[in-house]
Amino acid sequence: MKTLRPGEIAQYCDVHQRTVSRWIAQGQLKGHKLPGRGNYRVLLNDFILFLQQQNMPISDDFIKANREEADQEISTKRILIIDDEPEIRNAIKRVLLPCGHDIILAADGFQAGVKILSTKPDLVTLDLSMPGLDGYEVLQFIRQQPETTNIKIVVISGLSDVGLTKALSLGADVALSKPFDNTHLRDVVNKLLT
Repeated sequence: MKTLRPGEIAQYCDVHQRTVSRWIAQGQLKGHKLPGRGNYRVLLNDFILFLQQQNMPISDDFIKANREEADQEISTKRILIIDDEPEIRNAIKRVLLPCGHDIILAADGFQAGVKILSTKPDLVTLDLSMPGLDGYEVLQFIRQQPETTNIKIVVISGLSDVGLTKALSLGADVALSKPFDNTHLRDVVNKLLT
């Protein structure tokens, strides 16, 4: 498993190394001591979780720099984010990027259909209200194709409970209301991908 030294964490967070050791000692940051040496090490995933809990920014550069090693430890999954609103697509991407999966974006139902068949994602997040092919049609398309029927589907929509219930009846695994809770969305996705 990829681990980080307190010095690396201190540099990233722009704090003194003793501050990082204090975070670990106080249980804010999950870490472990090396046998016989007393030096701390922190698992990459635990550090990312800590940053999320503290609402500290996680740079794309940091994710990319550590992605290669993380990819070797866990098999990455492919997530397709389908939403016609760029702000929502990017918000979902920011929430899910630290999980270490490959993120693909689609701006409408037609684009989603093409990307579903070409990339074979493990999971899609799906908006229901989109121009052209709406989310319900995309949902039915996924469930009717033999090669895509096992894709996990998380509906994220601003529609009423009736609309969310309809999505579940058509085969969505989970239906969340907008605005969504970041931690809850991450937990739902991680659970569906295990």
